[in-house]
Amino acid sequence: MSKQLSVGDTFTHVRECDKYRPIYYAAASGDFNPIHIDPDAGKAAGLGGPILQGLCTLSWAVEGVVNHVKDATRIAKVKVRFSRPVMIDDTVTYVGKVTAIENGKAVFEISAKNQKGDDVLKGAVVEVRV
Repeated sequence: MSKQLSVGDTFTHVRECDKYRPIYYAAASGDFNPIHIDPDAGKAAGLGGPILQGLCTLSWAVEGVVNHVKDATRIAKVKVRFSRPVMIDDTVTYVGKVTAIENGKAVFEISAKNQKGDDVLKGAVVEVRV
């Protein structure tokens, strides 16, 4: 059952990037860029090791919204800026807040921080049909 939304509603969603997550995501998405699945390639690129695909990081943000509203078909628009890669063993905490409801849509602004408090996404916004 879909959830009614009000300005000020919040959610928290936590995901961990285990060493297999980039491989699983590569298999599902086709993104086999070596920086995601090969530790040596990640190091050679100056990343310190493999990193999670940005679209997986974003999908976790959307997953948080879907879990909150209880209906994936309500997602209308997603926008984001990637600000820091998610590394193996990172824990990302997403905090979403409904900041506006207008024109038939609720606007969730989402912060996404790793366990060190570093932003991994900036300007993340998910619009949901009300």
